[in-house]
Amino acid sequence: MIYRIDLRGDTLPEGAALRDLLPRAEFDVEAALETVRPICEDVRHRGSAAVIEWGEKFDGVRISSVRVPAEALTKALAELDPAVRAALGESIRRARLVHREQRRTTHTTQVVPGGTVTEKWVPVERVGLYVPGGRSVYPSSVVMNVVPAQEAGVEGIAVASPPQKEFDGLPHPTILAACALLGVDEVYAAGGAQAVAMFAYGTEDCAPVNLVTGPGNIYVAAAKRLLKGRIGIDAEAGPTEIAILADHTADPVHVAADLISQAEHDPMAAAVLVTDSEELAAATEAELIPQVAATKHVTDRIEPALAGRQSAIVLVSSVEDGLKVVDAYGAEHLEIQTADAAAVADRVRNAGAIFVGPWAPVSLGDYCAGSNHVLPTGGCACHSSGLSVQSFLRGIHIVDYSRDALAEVTHHVVTLAEAEDLPAHGAALKARFGWKVPQQ
Repeated sequence: MIYRIDLRGDTLPEGAALRDLLPRAEFDVEAALETVRPICEDVRHRGSAAVIEWGEKFDGVRISSVRVPAEALTKALAELDPAVRAALGESIRRARLVHREQRRTTHTTQVVPGGTVTEKWVPVERVGLYVPGGRSVYPSSVVMNVVPAQEAGVEGIAVASPPQKEFDGLPHPTILAACALLGVDEVYAAGGAQAVAMFAYGTEDCAPVNLVTGPGNIYVAAAKRLLKGRIGIDAEAGPTEIAILADHTADPVHVAADLISQAEHDPMAAAVLVTDSEELAAATEAELIPQVAATKHVTDRIEPALAGRQSAIVLVSSVEDGLKVVDAYGAEHLEIQTADAAAVADRVRNAGAIFVGPWAPVSLGDYCAGSNHVLPTGGCACHSSGLSVQSFLRGIHIVDYSRDALAEVTHHVVTLAEAEDLPAHGAALKARFGWKVPQQ
């Protein structure tokens, strides 16, 4: 059901050589660019009509308007299962607690007497938040995108999710209900590259945005790459991943369950166990069989995900080597199920989010830990962070110098300007002092 990679015995390679030994899903965003380019250009030139037509082609439903009417949002919330509403409410509450603490404050540094630099943090004016709607429904992704944007102080928040044939061309009602619960009333029935293009270029129904965030399929990722620069993006999200670093103290029942929990997302989802325990590896393999048989989405998602080249049990000589492997892998989600798990977790450098010990599974982070589940995939955790309040803020430096403070440093500025063969830079300061460099 899941293959093995044995890295025991020899000294582990470093850097790219180690990364090349590890399982990874094929996710060729570059190849998808040529597919999404004409879609984005069509939306650019024809607006909502193009969004509707591409939605009909890909989602199988013809809609009359891209904008979701307000009454549909109200109706969806009113008809939401009370238990789901309570769970979403708790997810929102916990996410707000965590994300509210992330907001940065204005800070002024006195560099010299009379010379200050202030860094103020300003939210982007308008964001487009993408919520997938293919194999599954993700109201949790509404929470994870909207809450940090709201806590950052973004004034204009728009959500897009694909139209659903079974709901008369509207996004899934639970998505709509989550938007209503969060007070978001600008929602669009648009998916894929056409939704990203709608946000980037604007249409007669949707004003353009400054930033697009949220996970999606390879075509959403390709559209983000194509339009990056016109819009800011959070990341090019690929297939979801879980890596588990475990030793002999881990419970194979837990480990198998957590691997399956990510595999049920998508046949390209990655489930990786890194362990120095042959016994745990064998017990986990054995435990996967009955647990997979007892769950849902077996043949279309879980079995191909676990059997794919992106999933594996990686055997290492020690937990120390396991740390090197998971740092090279840079997992979206990393569980640490070892003795003294907190100390081991503290040594990890590369992960989107780290889950410590047996009582902090990834599923908790997906919904109700308070953390954010929009995280870097495909090894991007080696250089990128997950979605947060900071994703929606811009730092602006405000420079305020007096005459005396400028005079004190003018000779250095002139010297550096001339060293770079940019004399006009120095002249801009000399002009303020009668074309003479002030004496020090």
